[in-house]
Amino acid sequence: MILPSGAPTTLHPAHPNQRWSPDHLRLHRHLLRHPGLLPAGAPLLLAVSGGQDSMALLALLLDLRRLHHWSLLLWHGDHGWRAESARQAEELAAWCLQQGLSLVVDRCGEGGPPSEGGPPSEAMARHWRYGQLEARARALGASHVVTGHTASDRAETLLLHLARGSHRRGLASLRSQRPLAKGPDESRNSSSIELSRPLLTFSRSDTARLCRQLELPVWHDPANHDLRYSRNRIRAEVLPVLEALHPGAAQRIGAQAERLVSELECRTEMVDLALQNLNSARGPGAAAALERLGLVALAPANQGELLHRWLECQIQQVLAARPLEQLLSRLQAGQPPGRADLGAGWQLHWDQRTLWLQPDPPQ
Repeated sequence: MILPSGAPTTLHPAHPNQRWSPDHLRLHRHLLRHPGLLPAGAPLLLAVSGGQDSMALLALLLDLRRLHHWSLLLWHGDHGWRAESARQAEELAAWCLQQGLSLVVDRCGEGGPPSEGGPPSEAMARHWRYGQLEARARALGASHVVTGHTASDRAETLLLHLARGSHRRGLASLRSQRPLAKGPDESRNSSSIELSRPLLTFSRSDTARLCRQLELPVWHDPANHDLRYSRNRIRAEVLPVLEALHPGAAQRIGAQAERLVSELECRTEMVDLALQNLNSARGPGAAAALERLGLVALAPANQGELLHRWLECQIQQVLAARPLEQLLSRLQAGQPPGRADLGAGWQLHWDQRTLWLQPDPPQ
């Protein structure tokens, strides 16, 4: 008989030294249904913050390791934002050592540009973390970087992007897997590194319960309660209201994000086929060109999809919804030739028949 989620953790009957619970079974079956998420036998680099999500994931992966034969490597990033962060990193490393685990700790400002008080923004902190994880994964030979993001994180991300008027691609962010770093030939080959998030079917309340049941230590970050950060306000003020109105809302919102990912992947394949019919001979010195007349003859929604995808493929540039609408209005039939600065070193030019990309001229 399978116990409901939240039932106490017990010892596995066939392996009396191993913990087993409905949550272990739930993650195990999820990984069997999605074998590319954490492939059997793969070397994994797990980002461990010390918070409840990463600690719950660490415990689950350790207990499931005998079934999937991973080699687990642990990493912790100390941003240096708080005076006690270095002490917490030392305590986490000491606990890992007691469990027979080795933890690599990187501190912001060590081995890179100096930092005063840690990264000055959430975005820069995230950029630093993933940069360090990529470097460590390459150095340690890990094929997958694993994080403890949950359905609650995914729901917060979707709500934030929805409030900002994000494109559909933004609403489908925080995917269960994406390339963290590509190989030398810019393709997803054996030397690429994948970022995997296996806990997206679990909520934050699930990981809190797991930490209690497994008696795991948890190091809390006071910054998670600072309401100056928009994500924290969503977490503290918006999601509790939705959960009170509709219990399980976070997981359903997370599931909706997953459906958006699947729909986006299908739509992207069709858009790529349509783009093949609009590709044009390149203009003078152009990196790539597209038929303007063919593009603006389509329905407005399809114009946006095609132009958005074309820019993403050609220069890895993703325009927000409003700038994309403004650009399309300038491309419509009857509008004069023009130019638009796209940022990141690129310009879009167009005449009556064609639009093309060119790098910014040298200063």
